[in-house]
Amino acid sequence: MNLSKSLASSALALGLLANTAAHSQSAAPAPDFTLAYNIGGTTDYRFRGISQSSFKPAVQGGIDFSHKSGAYAGVWASNVNWIKDYIGATDGSLEVDFFGGYKGELAKGLGFDLGVIAYVYPSNNTPTNANTNEIYAALTYGPVTAKYSRSLGNFVANPNSAGSQYLEVAASFDVGNGFSITPHLGRQTIPNQTASAGDYTDYALTVNKDLGNGLSASLTLLGTDAKDSFYKVAPIDNLGKSGLLVGLKYSF
Repeated sequence: MNLSKSLASSALALGLLANTAAHSQSAAPAPDFTLAYNIGGTTDYRFRGISQSSFKPAVQGGIDFSHKSGAYAGVWASNVNWIKDYIGATDGSLEVDFFGGYKGELAKGLGFDLGVIAYVYPSNNTPTNANTNEIYAALTYGPVTAKYSRSLGNFVANPNSAGSQYLEVAASFDVGNGFSITPHLGRQTIPNQTASAGDYTDYALTVNKDLGNGLSASLTLLGTDAKDSFYKVAPIDNLGKSGLLVGLKYSF
């Protein structure tokens, strides 16, 4: 037998097999949907710059469903303190968020996101129910996302506050070695409040670190111009005061 010819034939056969296997692998259909889970904690749970845990740590977790069509839904939960500490209610130590929407592309590189979210505080017995429903719309171009949210009814226990609005702009920049930086700027308005006392601007800068194996850490410096007259009730400090947050999350 011609050994060189035999080796060449074998190499050709192996190459064809490898090419076929690679083609089969690349041609494997994408799953119709995915489920993702996350659990983590933070030294202070902030929502739009306002502390929800009265500057205390919070444990959080969620489940996300994504369909290949662009539809998605999920649930997320965290402990909260503001309902008892700030408003003086006797119940309401949990926040559970239910959300769903649709993502897609309007043009190459220009993405959109439309959805609805319900912020639910089980058993909260505030004078005005804290449960809040919002609709939102977002556009993303490159690393930058602009998002608009509007409440469909009263906004987190504030009376006569239907139509509260939040406009935010954020970006995410990959700086290498598993690090990313996220600047954020937002503006919350709450109608029908005396002297517009509930309106404020918030800002934040977050450094994220991918630790591998689904684990990530974050460090956030943030602040607001929230007014004491609206966001401070003794002995609790202004819930929008500047702060430095440390977070840890595991996604799987």
